Amino acid sequence: MKYVVLIGDGMADEPLEELSGKTVLQKANTPNMDYIVRNGRAGLARTVPEGLHPGSDVANMSIIGYDPRKYYSGRAPLEAASMGIKVEGDDVAFRCNLITIKDGLIADYSSGHITNAEAKELIEAVDKELGSEAFSFYPGISYRHLLVSKGALGAETLCTPPHDVIDQDRLLHMPKGKDNEVMSRLIEASMPVLEKHPVNEKRIREGKNPGNSIWLWGQGFAPAFPLFSELYGLRGAIISAVDLVNGIGIYAGLDVIQVPGATGYLDTNYKGKGEYAMKALDDHDFVFVHVEAPDEAGHMGNMKAKIQAIEDFDEKVVGTVLKAALDYPEDVTIMVLPDHPTPVALRTHTSAPIPFAVFSTAEKQPDAAQAFDEESVKNGSFGTVYAADLIGMLIRSGQQT
Repeated sequence: MKYVVLIGDGMADEPLEELSGKTVLQKANTPNMDYIVRNGRAGLARTVPEGLHPGSDVANMSIIGYDPRKYYSGRAPLEAASMGIKVEGDDVAFRCNLITIKDGLIADYSSGHITNAEAKELIEAVDKELGSEAFSFYPGISYRHLLVSKGALGAETLCTPPHDVIDQDRLLHMPKGKDNEVMSRLIEASMPVLEKHPVNEKRIREGKNPGNSIWLWGQGFAPAFPLFSELYGLRGAIISAVDLVNGIGIYAGLDVIQVPGATGYLDTNYKGKGEYAMKALDDHDFVFVHVEAPDEAGHMGNMKAKIQAIEDFDEKVVGTVLKAALDYPEDVTIMVLPDHPTPVALRTHTSAPIPFAVFSTAEKQPDAAQAFDEESVKNGSFGTVYAADLIGMLIRSGQQT
């Protein structure tokens, strides 16, 4: 048996007045995910343990089979692993967003989804001015970058994700608690460096949001993971354009597969991810495929973009995998799910249970659910499960077919 897990980041949502009380998942045309529900089994999964923040780090860690209550140490160290940055001993890695401050408000958590090349220039300028023996800045992808501090500096500081406080006063959400003054000074000191940088002056002339401040959050020490192969006895791979998700895969010992044109945004190479996933099954037992686009649309508060992202995910990722799986020489079990809800009305994550569905080419196991959405799957035979148990459950079910 081969296994494919398809994650549409942030697909789940809440009912909207604009959709006559439907969610975007209920509104979107998703024939392939609906097929998996109607010919398989469905239910709800809790991806975020009580007391933990509903971040993609916690949620995806759960889905990949690592209980965050045991293994989670912070978001940024996972991203560092994907970027090839060593976080050792008492090093602390921080996510360092390039954000847009306007009239004292956090106007944009992504600086208008700034390009890699532009962002690299800005972060390198910040490192040149603010980098030291204690602090090193590293460029990443688009608005997502890293700061690594020495001597456990900032490890216990309370930081707020910028996408949680859009259009709010930045001063109300500056770092708090231990070492807050040091971390706040870094943010403040980045502003004059970035404000008049040629990259930002050009973006402003073009009507784009500038990356005129850094924002620190998601910090932690390096985690310690057992290998996926040790836990589950299978060789796995992961496909994502997001450093965070690939970092989880690296710590888990999964092979990270790069797909040309995968961007982590609405213009990503959806079909390529599906094709590469099925190719990966030739020499892997398990492959996780993560698509960021629905989550980005949710953070933008863009209902139409989120519906389109879900439909693209269904057609080009789920559809590509499903069609190939039905013709694959071995039996394939497919699980599809979001990692957490990202409601467009809230523009941030919630910890509500998410819909999931499982289909196996070995045998059809239809239950009462009829569509892949938050309401229909409540009729599924899985009921509500804890997401960290899903992979073990999936493997056991595959071994029984």
